[in-house]
Amino acid sequence: MPVVIDLGSSPEERISTRLSPIAELCACLHALDGPRHHPASRRWVGAVRQGADEGLLARAAQWAPLWGAFRARYLLPLAPGPERTLEEELADIGGLAEGVFTAMTEQALIGKNSHQPEEPDRAPHFGPRLGPRSGSGSARHLRSRSWSPEDFLGRLRQLSERRFALGVRLLADPAAFRADLTAFLSAAAEELFEAEWIRLRGVLTSDVRVRTHERRLRGGRILADFPTARLEDDPPRVVFEKLYNARVSLTDAQCLLVPSLHTNPHLAIKHYPGYPVVVQYPVRGEGDGEPPGMDEVLRRVRALDDPIRVRLCRALLRQSVTTTELAHQFDMTPPQMSRHLRRLREAGMVHTHRQGARVHYQLDEEAVRTLGVDLLGALHR
Repeated sequence: MPVVIDLGSSPEERISTRLSPIAELCACLHALDGPRHHPASRRWVGAVRQGADEGLLARAAQWAPLWGAFRARYLLPLAPGPERTLEEELADIGGLAEGVFTAMTEQALIGKNSHQPEEPDRAPHFGPRLGPRSGSGSARHLRSRSWSPEDFLGRLRQLSERRFALGVRLLADPAAFRADLTAFLSAAAEELFEAEWIRLRGVLTSDVRVRTHERRLRGGRILADFPTARLEDDPPRVVFEKLYNARVSLTDAQCLLVPSLHTNPHLAIKHYPGYPVVVQYPVRGEGDGEPPGMDEVLRRVRALDDPIRVRLCRALLRQSVTTTELAHQFDMTPPQMSRHLRRLREAGMVHTHRQGARVHYQLDEEAVRTLGVDLLGALHR
């Protein structure tokens, strides 16, 4: 299904590239909630889970639906222009009209990139139906959207208990919901993200300079450089293959390109009427391209040369499990299971995280997926 950005005339004047600390913070938090899909974030996720305050991690899990696959629009830059600090971006969230904040939150919780309920067989069109200053009151706003509060909460309960809990909080007191969210983001940035932002800022700044130069040379065609994108003519437009249909024109909107290390391997495209289109795109970090050596590849191959460890990989594919739970499933003693898990861990086939006193294991899908490619590359070297 396509997401289409119509370039219009002089698109280079409406496209800019800049850093966004809130966008990268939320990409990190998304990776923290689903690390197996984000191999580039493995180091950061492991460090956070080992050293962060458990209460803060629990709060991150509660808020996680807002930075899931359909991220809340206000968790990406809301204003065009020069780079803003995290404090300024949080202040932008605080400055949203209550109805707009509620609508953007609803969009993320329901899991839609449209800002209104869709009609059957109709793709959402990002048009100027709701401006930045309209609306107030969460329940009243839901009624104007053809969602009753009961229908809204019923839909969220079908999706997950976490989404349902956030929906209840939103309807009960949207102002408190917003204050609690921004307070959490501020605390998470200070404890979990500050050092990481310092580490990766140089790489992202370099990419901004490159994209800015390319935009001056090639205009809107630089959008076709991103994953799943292609350039089409008559009218000139860039088409992205995504899991939903949508269309926006740069005649009516600014477009912000935001580089990210932790959004890998995803490309996020978000828009809301009255605000810029944001494309958060993946970049490679320093050392990301370093191929594994033959010894590392052979460790992975040998780790799988045992039927029990192959079965273990299958068990760890869909969920994280403790040693004790695995020992029970496989009718082994915990020490026996620990020896198998150690072989997988030493081969880089699993990653771990701690929940209280328990260590949970989960399969590293990227290590399995690239095994054949890495072996062939090592053979060629």
